[in-house]
Amino acid sequence: MEQIKLELEPLLPPKHLQKKPLIIAGPCSAESEEQVMRTAEELKKAGIQIFRAGIWKPRTRPDAFEGVGSAGLKWLEKVKRELDMMVTIEVANVKHVYQALRYGVDMLWIGARSTANPFAIQEIADALEGTEVPVMVKNPVNPDLNLWIGALERLNRAGIRKLAAIHRGFSRYGTNTYRNDPHWQIPVELRRRVPGLPIITDPSHICGPCGLIYEISQKAMDLGFDGLIIESHINPATALSDKEQQLTPGELSHILHRLIVRKEKSDDEDFLTELEELRRLIDECDLDLVRLLSQRMNISEKIGLLKKKQNVTILQTQRWQELLDNRIHAASGLGLSNEVIEKIFMAIHQESINRQNKVMKA
Repeated sequence: MEQIKLELEPLLPPKHLQKKPLIIAGPCSAESEEQVMRTAEELKKAGIQIFRAGIWKPRTRPDAFEGVGSAGLKWLEKVKRELDMMVTIEVANVKHVYQALRYGVDMLWIGARSTANPFAIQEIADALEGTEVPVMVKNPVNPDLNLWIGALERLNRAGIRKLAAIHRGFSRYGTNTYRNDPHWQIPVELRRRVPGLPIITDPSHICGPCGLIYEISQKAMDLGFDGLIIESHINPATALSDKEQQLTPGELSHILHRLIVRKEKSDDEDFLTELEELRRLIDECDLDLVRLLSQRMNISEKIGLLKKKQNVTILQTQRWQELLDNRIHAASGLGLSNEVIEKIFMAIHQESINRQNKVMKA
């Protein structure tokens, strides 16, 4: 797929972008003035410059705590005034946008549910036209990269140049290690498709219970992403929403001090020489793979012709299951994961079916 050129400007003033990663932290929900101020004070001591808090909370069930509403914006004004911190909140409709701008909120983010709704995004984009407020866009609930990019495009066409993407994981049915599946390949592909767009990972919403936040944060740094947005509450046990996924400011500070931030490049000549040689070997392997795939598809077409002559169905379920089991078994002794081999051969099998379909229709 082709790259998409957005008209982008730096997300924040230089003083807030001097050190990578960009860290945004604060409670899931603003609950009281005391809770907001105490949390912000402790985060400020830990070196956090950007304070986040949920003002309006889109809850799945109607009886859950849905935020304090506009009253909480006065508390964020106080954080700005007394602690000299930037503040950011989620907006889901035009009313939220107007209220946020009225109270001088420095940055906005758009939640996963809103990103999935192009009508909502367009209304927000229209309301923001003519402003210079930075906007961060969370990935949609479902793993749809084009929907994510489309939201960014709508905002950009409304004149919003200070944009970033927030990778918060994707919903899935059933039990899983994470609350939301990271699907790392999707933000990686976003980076390729939209060059220059900052990507901020949200470990709190990926993990759910906060035991894996360090692991997810480090992986984001290993991939070269630009920042983290992490939920932090002065006393998570008393939180009115998502208490399991919130860290104390002290716990957050401990995680941030452990993070290893990777360099994008190195000037070491020995490193560059060895890297170039290894990449050359990768290129040779990839060309061999392409040639082998071409040969395999030619054989699949011949099988399709044979099936057509005998009036036999394309899909042979037992054969497909045997093939998949055999390939997984063979790969297990070569250090390849079952998941990777299954995904590769699912794609190969689908293309084989496509080729045989063409033969049947000819």
